Amino acid sequence: QVQLVESGGGLVQAGGSLRLSCAASGQTFTNYAVGWFRQAPGKEREFVASITWNSGSRYYADFVKGRFTISRDYAKNTVYLQMNSLKPEDTAVYYCAKTTRPWETRAGQYDYWGQGTQVTVSS
Repeated sequence: QVQLVESGGGLVQAGGSLRLSCAASGQTFTNYAVGWFRQAPGKEREFVASITWNSGSRYYADFVKGRFTISRDYAKNTVYLQMNSLKPEDTAVYYCAKTTRPWETRAGQYDYWGQGTQVTVSS
């Protein structure tokens, strides 16, 4: 049974940076894609970015292009989300999840989820 654990959230001022981590245990990410999603209060969970573990192909939501970077570390079996130039509207709980489907943006196609980490951006 795979477990995903996010970390790295916190409180930051607008324009600041955070790096989120998603570590897997019980199974590697080999042959999977890993995505980051976020959910703000009263809003639906939305896709942020994904990376295909084997090839490293990356895919981003338009609203984070140029600000966020997704990456992976084979040795640590961990996926990162580097978030720069943060805005108050980036405030949300951020989740990582895995799927067998590359380029997938639909949350329902991801089968394992972490517990989430809170990111709060103050103005």
